[in-house]
Amino acid sequence: MGKSRSTDQAILKTDICIIGGGIVGLATAYRLLKSHPGKRVVIVEKEASLAKHQTGHNSGVLHSGIYYKPGSLKAVNCRKGKLAMEDFCKEHGIEHELCGKIIVALNEEEIPRMEKIYQRGKDNDVKCEIISRERMLEIEPHAAGIQAIHVPECGIVNYRQVCERMGEWIGQTGANEVLLGRKALEINERGESLVIRTDREEIESEFLVNCAGLHSDRVTRLSGQPVPAKIVPFKGEYYELTKEAKHLCKHLIYPVPDPQFPFLGVHFTRMIDGAVECGPNAVLAFGREAYGKLDFNLKDLIESLGYPGFGKMALKHWKMGLGEMWRSYNKGAFVRALQRLIPEIEAKHLERAPAGIRAQAVTRDGSMVDDFLIQESNRVVNVCNAPSPAATASLNIGETIASKLAERF
Repeated sequence: MGKSRSTDQAILKTDICIIGGGIVGLATAYRLLKSHPGKRVVIVEKEASLAKHQTGHNSGVLHSGIYYKPGSLKAVNCRKGKLAMEDFCKEHGIEHELCGKIIVALNEEEIPRMEKIYQRGKDNDVKCEIISRERMLEIEPHAAGIQAIHVPECGIVNYRQVCERMGEWIGQTGANEVLLGRKALEINERGESLVIRTDREEIESEFLVNCAGLHSDRVTRLSGQPVPAKIVPFKGEYYELTKEAKHLCKHLIYPVPDPQFPFLGVHFTRMIDGAVECGPNAVLAFGREAYGKLDFNLKDLIESLGYPGFGKMALKHWKMGLGEMWRSYNKGAFVRALQRLIPEIEAKHLERAPAGIRAQAVTRDGSMVDDFLIQESNRVVNVCNAPSPAATASLNIGETIASKLAERF
């Protein structure tokens, strides 16, 4: 972060500037204005609409917090954030449903792992129980498995609608603004303030919050702070059940995850609009916003492949990575993965659905950062890693950031 250069751009003054119009950035602004209504907040979003990337591409699950290590940022923020999100949806008339989910053990070898997840759930105060195959079939008549964990408080919601309502509320509250179509190009010092230069104006702000998601490491660098981990984008590809096959999944059906891998494995998610999504796999994306099969961004790809942490991570997980890539290019392999959970699934039951990209922070030693990662300096808060369940947890993450800033007001 250097000294600001003079420009002919308009100067907009604010107390807090938030970069990123996804759900974490919006929830942070919402919490700040609820607790400090006298402050002025400006959100800078490079896209023409809110929730364009991770938030708008996720499957809309209200996570219970069952998977996460007790005491971790994920566990604490997910539990509190889920309740806050339910309250927000009720207050603002946003459709949501606590439909419940099952986590299925397919064989005896998976039982110990399932029991560990169940214990984590109890430690995190999640309402859950281990159920027999008979009880499981009452909930999901077409599911495979010999036992399951039933999590009745898990739910579904449309996070894009949540973001739209937050954006409306912020824009209608005081002198606050949501600036769309603005890309942050520089972050500099000017006296006791920070100056964020976009392609359309300069924003002079006392504090800065980086909620840039897929580009959070780049914005961290712009802010002059050390980058603790690089974002490596992973694409999650999905199918959707046809109308004739939607009856095969009534709620949410998940496998027992592999503890060595930070992704939950392919699963079935009934969405708030009634569709049933199947997936995702997890393959390296050829760009941070390369959603299509043939999309790529050469700069992003070279940056990922040239990062020492990526090579070390690939060596650790090459076998699983090959399996994910095979499922990406072979529909039959994807079908077989889904059949482990619902044996009646056939290729004819699946239609391509939009892919999503997860911003996975990877350290130089090749470790995938598993927990939320928030970095602070005197005037800057960088959200360096906020993977799932960040959408569920967003209102509590926002409250945490608001509290950190309040200590400096």
